[in-house]
Parts: sequence; C-alpha cells; structure tokens
Amino acid sequence: MQLGMIGLGRMGGNIVRRLMRGGHKCVVFDQNPAPGAELAKEGASPAKDLADFVKQLEKPRAVWVMLPAGAPTEQTVEQLSMLLEAGDVVIDGGNSFYKDDIRRAARLKTKNLHYVDCGTSGGVWGLERGYCMMIGGEQEIIERLDPIFATLAPGEGKVAPTPGRPEGDHASKGYIHAGPNGAGHFVKMIHNGIEYGMMQAYAEGFNILCHAGDGTLPEEQRFKLNLPDIAEVWRRGSVIQSWLLDLTAAALAQNHDLSEYSGYVEDSGEGRWTIMAAIEEAVPADVLSTALYARFRSREKDSFADKMLSAMRHGFGGHLEPKKPT
Repeated sequence: MQLGMIGLGRMGGNIVRRLMRGGHKCVVFDQNPAPGAELAKEGASPAKDLADFVKQLEKPRAVWVMLPAGAPTEQTVEQLSMLLEAGDVVIDGGNSFYKDDIRRAARLKTKNLHYVDCGTSGGVWGLERGYCMMIGGEQEIIERLDPIFATLAPGEGKVAPTPGRPEGDHASKGYIHAGPNGAGHFVKMIHNGIEYGMMQAYAEGFNILCHAGDGTLPEEQRFKLNLPDIAEVWRRGSVIQSWLLDLTAAALAQNHDLSEYSGYVEDSGEGRWTIMAAIEEAVPADVLSTALYARFRSREKDSFADKMLSAMRHGFGGHLEPKKPT
C-alpha cells in the first residue's frame, strides 16, 4: 500500500522506515529537505512541496500528518484540504486535541474528504518495537487503511497473552479502532495523562532513595543506596516493572546522579487536556493533576526527581529539556 508522510521528525521518519520494511511505498515531505533526502536513499519518494507531494500519490490518497499539535498541523490540514480530492484520507498521527479532530473531520467532510485521528505511542523506539495506536474515524476508512496500521503495530507475541482474553483481534496486535473522529486522540490523551502519573511515581520514589543517606537523618538510619542496582533489580520480577522502569534503569546506568539533566520538565499538552476532560466529566484525577503540577514546579526548583523525569522523557521520546534560566 502507498502512504504519504508529512513531517519526518523523530517519529515520522521511523514510521516511514517501518512501513517500507513491511513492503509499503512512501512519498515523503518535510519543510527541511534533509530527512527526505536520507529516506530517499532507503526507497522513499521525496516531494519538493505539498503540490508535488499530492501529485505523487495514487488515488484514493492516504496522507499521514506527523507534526506538532496546534498551528503546524492546523495549517497543513487546511492546505491539504485544497489539494486533495474526494475520497482521499488525512490521518493526524500527532498529539492533537480531540475536539480539534472533531472540528477538522466535519470541515473535511464538506469536501468529501475523510479524516482519521491516530493516537500513536512508541516514541523513538517504535521502528523496532512497533507503535501502539488508538484510532478514531469511519469504520470503512479504518478498514481500508488496515494494512498500514497492521504493519506499524507491534503484532502478537510481543507480550504474554492476557488470561481469559482471546488472541487474534486488533487490540492484541497493538492497535484499536476506538470510535468516531476524536476518540483516538481522546484515548491517547488519557494514556499520556496516566504516563505523567506513572513517571511522577517513579521519580518521587527514586528521590526518596536518593536522599536516604542525608545527614539530616539519624546516623543509624542513613543508607547509601546504589540506585542503578535498585532500578535493575526492580526490572526483574517486581510488580512495578515497566518500560518506563527500563528507561530509568538505562539512564541511571549511564549516569547515576543524572547530572546531564537540568531537572526542567516540559509538558506537551496532553496532561493539561486530560485534567480538563476530568473537570468536564466531574471525575476526580488526584494523581494525574498532581503529576502535572509537579512539572510546573520543576521549572522553578530542580530536584533529583525532576532529573529522573527528564531522563525518562529523553529515553522514550528523545525529548531534550531546555536549561533552566540562571
């Protein structure tokens, strides 16, 4: 199957590579021509501009937009709406706000264009591990695009089967049709809100371990603990093992005091939107709210916990936090 990819950053480029490895053809475009030139060496067809990009795609066209949420995605979808033809599909694989998806889908429908919102998790590791995808849109269109999603997903056998649940469905392979437009990014939004809470729990726990040897404690209660060893042993059979813990262990193995990180922790929008959704639904979200506020606080005063959060964000997504102002 052929797919057009707009945005060849950390995830967009690797999505293209995974698709080409799976036998799909890809037309690619980025404002920066360098990543397109690199992908051309691997078999992709680079485009010089959006008009050329659309011209190279076979009908009905499938275009995946992998750009930052907000203005970059909004402007690109608007430009595509003037270039594409009836029956073509626009897929937003970034982290857009789900209400924007609902609005965009309705607008594109007036031009007989289809819209799919695809919450995509996997970060910089997705090329090898595969991508977990939560998809919103029309059933018929999702089915048409299934070869794309099936190739990008991790597939069965990557994790142990869930007891009592039959294998073989899309969920067991790593992707789901979550519902109509907006549902995919809504599920991904909550996924990222939960991610904030999990990361904060690890960060706070390791912060306590880090300070177990402080001179403020009675001498007999001081412990000089080996944090890399603790992270490593927890990875092996403990009930709190996870990919985030794997990333934590890797970061500590490389630099046990995480001195290369500033402790300044960004939030990319989904955490805020998750709390907004909780407020609209009148659903308590104590842990997730606290995790978001902790990121705000990190920009004022750093700690080992904040450096741990930065290390995990860098591990799964390649995020480089800005330095704190001095």
